[in-house]
Amino acid sequence: MSSNIGNKLIIQLFGQSHSRAVGVVMDGLPAGERIDMERIGGFLQRRAGGRNSWSTRRAEPDVPDIVSGLVDGVTCGAPLCALFENTNTHGADYEELRAVPRPSHADYTAFVKHSGHNDVNGGGHFSARLTLPLCFAGAVCLQLLERKSVTIDAHIHSIGDLVDEPLNTLCANDTPVDRDFPVLNPAVGEKMINAIEAAAAEGDSLGGIVEAGVWGLPTGLGEPIFNNLESRLAYALFAIPAVKGVEFGAGFRSAKMRGSRHNDPFCMDNGKVRTKTNNSGGIQGGISNGMPVIFRVAFKPTPSISKAQGSVNLLTGEDVTLNIKGRHDPCVVPRAVPCVIAAAAVVMLDIILGG
Repeated sequence: MSSNIGNKLIIQLFGQSHSRAVGVVMDGLPAGERIDMERIGGFLQRRAGGRNSWSTRRAEPDVPDIVSGLVDGVTCGAPLCALFENTNTHGADYEELRAVPRPSHADYTAFVKHSGHNDVNGGGHFSARLTLPLCFAGAVCLQLLERKSVTIDAHIHSIGDLVDEPLNTLCANDTPVDRDFPVLNPAVGEKMINAIEAAAAEGDSLGGIVEAGVWGLPTGLGEPIFNNLESRLAYALFAIPAVKGVEFGAGFRSAKMRGSRHNDPFCMDNGKVRTKTNNSGGIQGGISNGMPVIFRVAFKPTPSISKAQGSVNLLTGEDVTLNIKGRHDPCVVPRAVPCVIAAAAVVMLDIILGG
């Protein structure tokens, strides 16, 4: 099914934006692993809305109800299932969308694919609400990865034309990412917040890029061709709503570079093989080379904006003007940062477990 990912560690997301709950089943977690639920709660708050001017006004408790898989806080070998109740839904905001799809949204394609039976409330199963159980799964995986000396972090690389400082591509960053508004340079972060608020005041939205890194991976993870490390990560990252592009290392800048500039020279460092630069993003031949895995994820502007937009009435076949109601992020990028981390964590733990 399309809502599943993983080989050894299988993750299944379920639910809709306005259904009774959303949730996740994690099948394949090793038994005997203690899970710190307080840390998971803190990670989930990083994607929570309803707390500031640059996110949706929809506020949910986002407290996981553990149905199975944990005994006294320790994995027991059974699938770990977590439910998140949807308590703050506004179904009336979406009544018009049963016939009139939002531009650049999944409304029209879902209508056609499911013969008009798709759930339009909050986007249904296509909603970014499903990133909540994804973040729960990622938070669990992060704890297991840390016990294997693997860490993952991310920050807002850019919003519109505003660009944050880059991650250190050769080793872990000395400066921890600001968790409230996840940037490395708080001054740039303030400008980003002002830009988001300005776009929202005009009834518009902004897009941007999240930059992430994986540190501590051993050399040799990944397979050539279809199961390579880049394709596995990209497969998961493109499942996050609003993602329109993924690049590794120098990415698209590589197309403008000469080989002599792009190649990463090898060197010995305390008895270990390293590279002096990391334009490859820690991956060569689809396999980890021991350097930090660096990648960036591009997010489109939020399609649900308050400006009037052209659409069609699917029942009458007429062109119409649509004024979207509801509570939407003027920029998804700040809340997308933990989603990128979570998607990467799910993939990396699956691979490390032998998936």
